[in-house]
Amino acid sequence: MADDLFNGGGNDDYNADSIEVLEGLEPVRKRPGMYIGGTDERALHHMVAEVLDNSMDEAVAGFANRIEVELHADYAITIRDNGRGIPTDPHPKFPDKSALEVILCTLHAGGKFSGKAYQTSGGLHGVGASVVNALSDSMVVQVARNKELVEQRFSRGIPLGPVEKIGSAPNRRGTTVTFHADEEIFGHHRFKPARLFKSIRSKAYLFSGVEIRWKSAIDDGETPTEATFHFPGGLSDYLKETLNGATTYADNAFSGTVDFQEKFGEPGKVEWAINWTPSRDGFIQSYCNTVPTPEGGTHVTGFWAAILKGIKAYGELVNNKKAGSITREDLISGGCALVSCFIREPAFVGQTKDRLSTEAAQKMTEGAVRDHFDNWLAADTKSAGAILDFLVLRAEERLRRKAEKETQRKSATKKLRLPGKLVDCSSSTREGTELFIVEGDSAGGSAKMARDRKTQALLPLRGKILNVLGAASSKLGSNAEINDLTQALGVGLGTRFNVDDLRYDKIIIMTDADVDGAHIASLLMTFFFTQMRPMIDAGHLYLACPPLYRLTQGAKRLYVADDAEKNLMMEKGLGGKGKIDVQRFKGLGEMDAKDLKDTTMDPATRKLIRVSIDDEMPGETGDLVERLMGKKPELRFQYIQENARFVEELDV
Repeated sequence: MADDLFNGGGNDDYNADSIEVLEGLEPVRKRPGMYIGGTDERALHHMVAEVLDNSMDEAVAGFANRIEVELHADYAITIRDNGRGIPTDPHPKFPDKSALEVILCTLHAGGKFSGKAYQTSGGLHGVGASVVNALSDSMVVQVARNKELVEQRFSRGIPLGPVEKIGSAPNRRGTTVTFHADEEIFGHHRFKPARLFKSIRSKAYLFSGVEIRWKSAIDDGETPTEATFHFPGGLSDYLKETLNGATTYADNAFSGTVDFQEKFGEPGKVEWAINWTPSRDGFIQSYCNTVPTPEGGTHVTGFWAAILKGIKAYGELVNNKKAGSITREDLISGGCALVSCFIREPAFVGQTKDRLSTEAAQKMTEGAVRDHFDNWLAADTKSAGAILDFLVLRAEERLRRKAEKETQRKSATKKLRLPGKLVDCSSSTREGTELFIVEGDSAGGSAKMARDRKTQALLPLRGKILNVLGAASSKLGSNAEINDLTQALGVGLGTRFNVDDLRYDKIIIMTDADVDGAHIASLLMTFFFTQMRPMIDAGHLYLACPPLYRLTQGAKRLYVADDAEKNLMMEKGLGGKGKIDVQRFKGLGEMDAKDLKDTTMDPATRKLIRVSIDDEMPGETGDLVERLMGKKPELRFQYIQENARFVEELDV
């Protein structure tokens, strides 16, 4: 394949005509969070992923087989591939600009919208390269294409000159991007070799046809400064390394690859690997077009549906009547799974692509995996029997815990001294229940009328709770608000906390959309992080997202979350007649019950943010909490100095 790459590849359709333009680049530096999810370390490393995904798309499409990633001493990053090279000829819509400049200086410009240049790609929105350019104080792009080597330089999204020929390249092709993240945007954050190394290695597992070379001028003492990744076994190799010799119920993992074109007539494929082990908690890592999808999505739903239906069918086949009680929850406990799909025009929730939403992916993944799983179970009855016995045992344990919990909850008001201000729900089980922690009685009044009495409970706070970071344990025990919280949740603090004792499925912090509300929310999150950390790890803690404004134009009504969205809608209009009336909600107590229900409490129409801790760098969350909420004001002042330039508007 390599010789063909150097001779120009096999796709004449990839040229300037492939690049489509949708809108400009101006908003990126003003609101980087909208495009890469923030300005913290996670967002910084996401910049590398955006550029690397473009090279991976070339590899997956069959036009590259080698990618190089280098971390320089000044924390600049170089990513080089031997793909087709970004087109550099004049763009049809902008004859005075090259296609290269259009791609790197325009939002929503790329070769991935029409499907002509790529059948599957990780970068679909066309914002990746241009966003990285906008947020870098320096970017240099070199393209070896048509036996020529050209270069263009940029700074903060602005070209420093036109594309220039810098030499001939008779035996070379591909794109080289070198960028240095702008300290005006990212402050003191720097690339971490360990984080980059882990991310790059996982990319190599996701596509067995690519070789990725890693080089770092920064030695952190634990990460290799040079390495080459090439894994012919793909996800099967990845799972074997992840489990690292742990005891498993199947001698060999259930793994495979199915081409969607052959089975469903659609371009793309799915690859998977799964095994069950008593040695560790279960997990699933999922990807779409080599992009991690930490919140899963339709491909993950389809995968688990195939596994669940397959194991139940096998249980019926061997006359194990208890197999019918197995649920997805039982599969995940002890089930270590990797799922990677490649599909055309994937739809994601958000630009950072945390969750896949393409409906077709669910059906195709389920259909592809199900047939293979049935055959695998029938062919390896020893492994199938061991897995079935394990899952039946997990189902029995779950049902026993549920029965005990129902009994406990029915008599909870007798056994527990529940706080007087708690407005409890009527459900006798924890499943599906929610506790809203609200500010004061006025918000509590509206929420009480807006709630679903069966599943939604309320606990109004009398004010700002104690900042527990560094507070003496005697203070915690005597604080009325903390006592109310722990009693309502049915749990103890610190080492006495047991996540199984939680009386509610979701704990939702619902505070006003202002500075005081944000402060109360941060105090509550600090409390839960320090005293009930397993609750966050298990995914039980959420933030409600109440609107800041209600816009009314004639019969049209719209709720918006912030000033930027309000200003945009004021310009566009709501589609109604007359002047737009703007009501700013100073607090939740000003919203009537219908407003509060529709925007913030009804699961069918609301938006929740799940509070989570970065799995890759968990220690840094604790460091940040200490800096912001700890007893040392100098650390807080330092953080404010480093990040004050990001604050555009204060609500005072």
